[in-house]
Amino acid sequence: MPAKGALRVAGPATAVGARLVATVVTAALLLAGCGSSAESEKTRPDSGRASSGIRLPPRHAGFDYQLGGAYQPPAGVRVVSRDRTDPPAPGLYNICYVNAFQAQPDEADAWPAGLLLRDAHGKVVVDEDWDEPLLDIGTEAKRARVAERVNRWIDGCADQGFDAVEPDNYDSYTRSQKLLTAEDATAFITLLSRHAHARNLAIAQKNTLELADQRRRAGLDFAVVEECAEWDECGAYADAFDDRVLIVEYTDKGLRKALAGFGDRLSIVRRDLAVSTPGSDGYVRKVR
Repeated sequence: MPAKGALRVAGPATAVGARLVATVVTAALLLAGCGSSAESEKTRPDSGRASSGIRLPPRHAGFDYQLGGAYQPPAGVRVVSRDRTDPPAPGLYNICYVNAFQAQPDEADAWPAGLLLRDAHGKVVVDEDWDEPLLDIGTEAKRARVAERVNRWIDGCADQGFDAVEPDNYDSYTRSQKLLTAEDATAFITLLSRHAHARNLAIAQKNTLELADQRRRAGLDFAVVEECAEWDECGAYADAFDDRVLIVEYTDKGLRKALAGFGDRLSIVRRDLAVSTPGSDGYVRKVR
C-alpha cells in the first residue's frame, strides 16, 4: 500500500500552523506530567518492553519502510514495517501495517454498507487522495463492529510473528466532513490497542500529532510518522513517545532536516512516495 498520509501529515495546515500544533501538543504533554523524571523512568525501560510479553521497537535503530512490497532489508536495518499481507523479516523487529480507519479501494465492497461513513444524503464519504471510503466509527456499537474486523487482521499479524502493529489513518476524522470526532478516533484506537496488547503486540500511533497527548489513554506505545521534519513536528513526537519514533521522509530536504535535528536520537529513513521495491522505477531508500 502506498505511504498513507504522506501528502497530508499536517492536513490543510501551513508550515506555520503545523509548528503551532507542535508547540501546543508539547505544552499539553508537559502539563500532563509526561515530562516528569518519574514518568520518564517508567517509559524508558532498558529492556524495551512495555509489559510482559510485549516488545517495544529499539530506539535510534536502522529502519526500513516496505509497504509497497517486502524485500531483503538492507544492511544495518533492525526495524522494518510491512503490509499485513507480507511475512515478517526474520531476525528483525517487525511492524505490521493495517489500514484500520479506512477501506482499501479494492476492499470497500467487503465491508457491510452500514459500516461505511455516509453523509446526510447517504453518500459514502471518501478520502479523495487515496480513493478510500472512511469507516464509520461514530458510535460505540459501530466502533465495536469495525474493531471486530480489524482485530482479525491484528490476530493475523500476531500469528505470523510480527512484533507490533501500525494502524493507519488515525486522522481520518479530519477528512470526515465533521461527521467523526477526535474522541471517536481515540475511542476506536483504544479498542485496537487493547486487542493488540492481549496478543502481545506493541501498537504505533501513525501521524496525527494533535492526538499525541492522548497516547497513554489510548494505549499507544510508539510512533510511526511521515514528513515530521518537513512540518517541524519531530520534536513533539519525540517528547510524546520518549524517542521511540520511526520517521519516514519523502524528500532529500526532509531527510537532511530530520538528520540534522534528530539523527542521533530517532530512527529515520527516506523512501519514495510509492514505497516501492528495489529495481522498480522511482525506488529510493536513503539514510544519509
